[in-house]
Amino acid sequence: MSELKVRLRADLTASMKARDDVTRDTVRMVLAAIGDEEFAGTEVRELTDDDVRKVLVREGKKRREAATAFDGAGREERAARERAEGEVIARYLPEQLSDDEIAALVHAAVSESGAASMAGMGQVMKLVQPRVAGRADGAKVAAAVRQALSG
Repeated sequence: MSELKVRLRADLTASMKARDDVTRDTVRMVLAAIGDEEFAGTEVRELTDDDVRKVLVREGKKRREAATAFDGAGREERAARERAEGEVIARYLPEQLSDDEIAALVHAAVSESGAASMAGMGQVMKLVQPRVAGRADGAKVAAAVRQALSG
């Protein structure tokens, strides 16, 4: 079993004992998403730490998008709950890259790929994505690539 999944289960127990509703509910939701991923497809499989991180990134993105939607609908209380859940999920993810670090990775990928225009964006993204792997939001990376290729 992946170390991250073991940590999530231990934190679920601790949050239940501490009566921390936000952490308890968030970790339960994440563990359910991990279980869904393990049973998806034709065979049951055990997720690696990298696979679990991908699920965490996906769930974190859902929380950010939901918070934005709730803010737009004037439901600040629900948006605050979604942000709090996002913060819980962020505890299990690697530290996020700064804008400067993303720009440096993008610059290196542009040089490596030889892309000179927006037509090469796909090539650059293919090189950058594995390097950021859960440490930066895809939209942020895409914006940096667009800026590097258009400027």
